[in-house]
Amino acid sequence: MSSITAGSHEHHDAHAAHGQGGVGHFLGTYVFSRDHKIIGIQFLFSTLIWFLIGGLLALGIRWQLAWPWQDMPVIGRMLFAGEGGQISPEFYTILFTMHATIMIFFVIIPILAGAFGNYLIPLMIGADDMAFPTLNMLSYWFMWPAFLAIGASFFVEGGAAKAGWTSYPPLSLTDLNGQTLWLIGLTFVGVSSMMGSVNYMTTIIQMRAPGMTMFRLPMTIWAMFITAILQAFALPVLTAAGFMQLMDRTIGTGFFIPEGWSANNAPLASGGGQPLLWQHLFWFYSHPAVYIMILPAMGMVSDIIACFSRKPLFGYKPMVYSIAGIAGLGFIVWGHHMFVSGMNPALGMTFMVSTMMIALPSAIKTFNWLGTVWGGQIQFTTPMLYALSFVAMFIIGGLSGIFMAATPVDIFIHDTYFIVAHFHYVLFAGTAMGVFGAIYFWYPKMFGRMMNETAGKIHFFFTFLFLNGTFFTMHILGAGGFPRRLADPYHYQTFAHLQPLNVFMTWCAIGMVAVQVIFALNFFLSMFFGPKAGRNPWHANGLEWAAPSPPGHGNFDFQPVIYRGPYEYNSPEVDTDYYPQNEPPPEPKSESGEETEPPPQPPAE
Repeated sequence: MSSITAGSHEHHDAHAAHGQGGVGHFLGTYVFSRDHKIIGIQFLFSTLIWFLIGGLLALGIRWQLAWPWQDMPVIGRMLFAGEGGQISPEFYTILFTMHATIMIFFVIIPILAGAFGNYLIPLMIGADDMAFPTLNMLSYWFMWPAFLAIGASFFVEGGAAKAGWTSYPPLSLTDLNGQTLWLIGLTFVGVSSMMGSVNYMTTIIQMRAPGMTMFRLPMTIWAMFITAILQAFALPVLTAAGFMQLMDRTIGTGFFIPEGWSANNAPLASGGGQPLLWQHLFWFYSHPAVYIMILPAMGMVSDIIACFSRKPLFGYKPMVYSIAGIAGLGFIVWGHHMFVSGMNPALGMTFMVSTMMIALPSAIKTFNWLGTVWGGQIQFTTPMLYALSFVAMFIIGGLSGIFMAATPVDIFIHDTYFIVAHFHYVLFAGTAMGVFGAIYFWYPKMFGRMMNETAGKIHFFFTFLFLNGTFFTMHILGAGGFPRRLADPYHYQTFAHLQPLNVFMTWCAIGMVAVQVIFALNFFLSMFFGPKAGRNPWHANGLEWAAPSPPGHGNFDFQPVIYRGPYEYNSPEVDTDYYPQNEPPPEPKSESGEETEPPPQPPAE
């Protein structure tokens, strides 16, 4: 027996009872569960709720820009407006600060790494659970202090944080209690993510099924693995910076407080700190975080495109190396967020060149996706439509990013809506399309039933239409110099002619949020009324499709052994157009056509 097999059995025996918490005990089985599948679904439900909250905050921003200082509808008054039925300038700053905070830290990162990472990693590598089930449970419950802190911040004196999601000092040091709660929430999110990253790396390295070599891993697992490395190395920097700013605000340290200046909430501070230090520490994490928010989606989209093109993934190893290249370069480009901070031109040139270099591995991935689709027997299912739209949105977002990689151009567009357009195309138009595709694709495995295809395609069509109507127009605003983070840019006559575009974008944003009702109904109704899925409804090759739908405790009802990579579609060795990783090779036949004894298989890794 190989060491991996032995380790798998030992792990299964040691944790045979985790997640059950006593027979029939609801809290132990479904709330404080240590089963990776339950934890993944907990992350999924939590992030979808915050997705709704973040979307409503975005509508508040769009309302103010389309109809500044006008009374809101009844529901808008209930959610956002003050006594006069209008959004106040102070609350507008809260809106864009908390919208970005919630979407990044409570939606995109936890739905990719938390929900899909937890659910898929053991299934796709043939393990019965994560390496550290208790740590896995804690990684979810450490999100709850963050949920509570951010939620409570809306109700404290002065309201929630309003220094932008980047929280640059000294502005963030003068804010009231909402900023303190923001920092507490950010700290708990960081600790939760670090717990998950250690678990993911250990599980992928140590608990693969017999025969599952590293280069037989699906792209989803490679992406999750490299994302976990990014989290492990980058998150401690942001967490430490958050602690330092929290101490500046509460006990009067002087990490970020400039000489001769004292924050309202730091009466003991003597100054002498460096506000610019926060930007370095913040972006040293937050630029790798961009890839934490996109790499898992790239991996999942790769699996979906290969499945519904019925072709092997084009350039498997270059895809792996390109993900690693993107992650590596992501650590040396943080300064491009600070081109307007007065940096030395030689240093700025270094960051500019390294930023442009990221276009190379990104292009490799894009052309490999196109190469996979080219000549394939494409099945336009709902997951495939979302995966293809991910590629299109990523191309638009990547091309717009080339502009701001150049220091002279970035100085002009840095605080305009061109930046807003760019990161929404990458992180919403791109990542959200990947997430929706992943939900539709792996929903049968999670819940044992199929989502409605017609409703899914309607949801896709209108989401795609309204999404581009909302965000592509922002490029036009940005090219005209329209500033971000201002509640009333029309006060300056230079931008008054752009107001009709903001009205158009707001109507598209309202439509984009409204059409998610179709998704919500499809998601929840399909749990009870959707057709039963069976083990492998998509005829996919990944190991997760060999498990029951939904998988029981321990995941597999057999010991999986891996014979090949995950992309052997239309293989000449079999009559079907798919060839699962765990299916033994066909027995060879003699010249007379009779079956012979199969040759001995190489020992498992």
